[in-house]
This record gives sequence, structure tokens and C-alpha cells, in this order.
Amino acid sequence: MSETHPALAACRFAGLDLRNRYALAPMTRVSATGDGRATEEMAAYYAGFAEGGFGLLITEGTYTDRAFAQGYLDQPGITDEAQAAAWRPVVDRAHAAGARVVLQLMHAGAVSQGNRFRDRAAGPSAVRPLGGQLAKYRGSGPWPVPMELTRRQIAEAVAGFAASAVRAREAGFDGVEVHGANGYLLDQFLTPYTNLRTDEYGGGLPGRLRLVREVTAEVRAAAGPGFAVGVRLSQGKINDPAWRWPGGESEAEAVFTAVAGAGADYLHLAGGGRDWFPEGRTLPAIARAATGLPVIANGGLHREAVARRVLEEGHADLLAVGTGALADPDLPLRVASGDALTPFDAGMLEPLATLGNARTYASGNVSAPAPA
Repeated sequence: MSETHPALAACRFAGLDLRNRYALAPMTRVSATGDGRATEEMAAYYAGFAEGGFGLLITEGTYTDRAFAQGYLDQPGITDEAQAAAWRPVVDRAHAAGARVVLQLMHAGAVSQGNRFRDRAAGPSAVRPLGGQLAKYRGSGPWPVPMELTRRQIAEAVAGFAASAVRAREAGFDGVEVHGANGYLLDQFLTPYTNLRTDEYGGGLPGRLRLVREVTAEVRAAAGPGFAVGVRLSQGKINDPAWRWPGGESEAEAVFTAVAGAGADYLHLAGGGRDWFPEGRTLPAIARAATGLPVIANGGLHREAVARRVLEEGHADLLAVGTGALADPDLPLRVASGDALTPFDAGMLEPLATLGNARTYASGNVSAPAPA
């Protein structure tokens, strides 16, 4: 593969100068300390992707408050100064290796399956989430029925996002990404079957969009200028991957323009971000056209032909790579040199998706990539 692959071109994205168009997709690894601090092992993990050539790193979802935000045991947080300080070695090592790094801010809402602060999850309505808890993140059995958040609790959640953005900036991050995708809290408010509210946060699409707009606006205001604020969106969910927005392209445009109007600097389309509609459009392309914002596409973009098409046809500005990056932490360097890519083996995430299990997997598979 030649060095002229469009993904290898340097670019300016949402105010950040990047050495190429490859981004590390956010992936939950549940390998922080029990009290939510990033570890040296995590710093080495992220440094491996920076040293492997990725231009932008987006961290795993990081919980934003000490109420209902935490989704998993051993998930990192950024709710206090100790947690924020623990992230600094991660940032410093990524920067030293030439990458920019963005912290993803996450509130799990009704699909929390491990929260050291509360013994019950909370969401927009008292509706049991579909499916079952995720075994690879230490969950088991059906999801419990969550509490319905009060207006006061909603306001506290919004404030948690904003305060976390400030801590992220102080810790040296180049930006934050609001997690509005994959069935977590903001997506739960957006989804009709999980949001049965009759107040200003429910009902039609404008009401269901209210929370993600408020969070984006408050994060943007709190973070201040010169700091990237993105929003990740998706149709599918961790517990309902087949879900699609009922209003199709028109609903997609409404979602994208609402988030852009609230102050987002970029949009990140998760999962099906490289899927084409019959007429040749993709969700990232719709987002770019509707908002004028730069867009990250995600989903199968380690594949050279798909990645090339997404960039050359103008569907997106950056390519977020997840499992392909786990298989090859040096994927951008491999693309530049024309080396073959390593097929992803889900065994590296079994039985738990931890960094420790990845080391065990690598030690027992001579063909596996060395741990980052």
C-alpha cells in the first residue's frame, strides 16, 4: 500500500493539528483502580497507539459524577482532583509520542452494571433496558429496572459533565468527547422506548434532544475557547445493536443540527459510520452536510478500501478504528509501509475486556500483536 493513502495525510481537525486522519476509537477496558484512577498500565496502553502512529486518541468512557454516572467496576472517572491527576501521565505520554488525546465523558444511566456510589441505576424512565448485562465487563443477568431521574438529578448530571470537562482541560487533554451514543444516558433520553417522560425532557424529538443539547452547551461554556468539544452519536446500542432512528435521514439531520447548534466542534458517528444508504449517503456524510462540522466515522475502517472511499468521497474527516487498533496498535505505520494487517481475535477480550487479560492472551498466542 502506498504512502499516498488519504488516511495518512496531516490535517487540522476541530482546532487540533493532527499528523494523520487515524483516530483511536474509545473502547471500555475496565482496568482503572477501584476508585477510578487511571494507572501506569493504562498510560502504557494509550502510549502504544500514539507510538504506533495514531494522530488522535479518544479515551474510553470516563464517568462524570459520584451519583449515577459510573457504568462499570474499575472504570476510570474524572470526578475529583485525584482522578484528574492520574490521567496526566496518559496525556503526557501520548503527547510525547506525537498524538493528540481527547477524554470521552460518559454517563451510563440505566445500563450501569457496576457503580460504587449507588446500588441502583437511574435513567430517563423506569424502563428495564433490553437484553442482558455485559459479561466481558463483569456483568450478569438481566438489567434491573432503573429509577426515573428527577429534574434536580438531571441538573446534577449536566453539572457533572461540565465540571469534568474543566478537570480534563486542567489535566492537559486537548479536548473532550460527550458520549451521546451506544445506549448510555444521553442516548436513552433520545430513544422513544426508553424515554417515556411527559415533561420538557420527553415527548417529541425536541424534548428528547433537550438533555444532549444542554450537556453539550454546558461543556462548551465550561471548557472555554481553544479546547475541542465533540459529541459521539449512534443508532445502535450496546443492548440493542439493531436499533435505528425511526425518522430515518430527517431525524438524523435533526439530531446533528441540534448538537451542532449547542456548540459541538465535531461529531463522531459510532458503529455504522461507514454504512451506505441505498442512494449512496452515509450518516457521517449527512452530518457533514447538515452541520458543516468535521466528522469522525467509525466501524470497519481498518479496511483499506473502505477507509479510502470514506475519505475520498468526503463522507468523513477522520477514521476511528477500534478492534483493528487492538489487533495492530501500529496500524497507521503498517498502512504507510504496506505491511499486512493482523486479523482481530475476540479472544483478547475474553473472559474480561481488561488489559490484564489482553496480556495473558498475548503471552499464549505467538501470532498475537505485542500488548501496547
